[in-house]
Amino acid sequence: MSFRFALALASVVSAVSSATAYETGRVDGHAPIGVMGDHTHHAGEWMTSYRYMRMSMKGNRDGSARKSSADVLRNFPVTPTSMDMEMHMFGVMYAPTDQLTLTAMVPFLRLDMNHKTRMGAKFTTRSKGIGDIAVGGLWKLFENEVHHLHANTRLSFPTGSISEKDDTPMGRVRLPYPMQLGSGTFDPSAGLTYSGQGGAYSWGGQALGTYRFGNNRNGYRLGHEYEASAWGARRLASWLSTSLRLAWQQWGDIRGDDDDLVKTLVPTADPDLRAGKRLDALVGLNLAAGKGILKGQRLALEAGWPVYQSLDGPQLEVDWQLTLGWQFAF
Repeated sequence: MSFRFALALASVVSAVSSATAYETGRVDGHAPIGVMGDHTHHAGEWMTSYRYMRMSMKGNRDGSARKSSADVLRNFPVTPTSMDMEMHMFGVMYAPTDQLTLTAMVPFLRLDMNHKTRMGAKFTTRSKGIGDIAVGGLWKLFENEVHHLHANTRLSFPTGSISEKDDTPMGRVRLPYPMQLGSGTFDPSAGLTYSGQGGAYSWGGQALGTYRFGNNRNGYRLGHEYEASAWGARRLASWLSTSLRLAWQQWGDIRGDDDDLVKTLVPTADPDLRAGKRLDALVGLNLAAGKGILKGQRLALEAGWPVYQSLDGPQLEVDWQLTLGWQFAF
């Protein structure tokens, strides 16, 4: 067994030593498509991208325990029962130098939330539109044929609406916090991304924090958010690879409150019931064209499910999430 392991290790070392530079062009040279800001470019290179993201939430949770609608309705006249979030994310990257890659992302969102009242009535609220536009820079810190490390910096602008309204049994009212399209504040993000590769395998990790400062025009700010991912990928062919990823997210309660919301009416309107943490397991697929008319194009898919979540609830829990993306580097 030890001899076989030594042979396998030797083959990986041999493949690594034959490389002359870190290969972002290989099919697994990028992180799974659900990871943003995962790679840098060489001077003069551009990349455009499109991602379709969908998340489904159903049922409520308080801490790590599930809560039925009847449980929630003992304390609130209205409870959310499920929510679907769709996002179309358009992105562009450009590298003015080998050390700096500039990024910009424009999201369009559609949010649907279903509710139930104590009297048994059911209704749905919806909002849609542009979200918070973000621009940033990826700063290369270290790179050789095996390892790559860069710093992530980003600033999102309050372009998404925080005053969305819809019709409900109580009339046309301001929608609660999860149904708004933006944060209403300028939000900086910072972190690090590491990638490694050897033979038919690649791996990596990313840690990011998003920070909120000052209240928006409606009198509140969202909580800080922290996320960390670790992934591994296996190249099956020059054009195909698969991946596994673990993703951790943690976010805080809202500070302040929107005076147009009645926090005793529904849990989603209570700023003190918005914090949580979640660990997701995700599987991915990458397809890339290395030559011909499709050279530089990549199609990728990633789907995942929570393996742990604890919410400052009652709060809707995540059931599953999906990201489908296309990238074109030139």
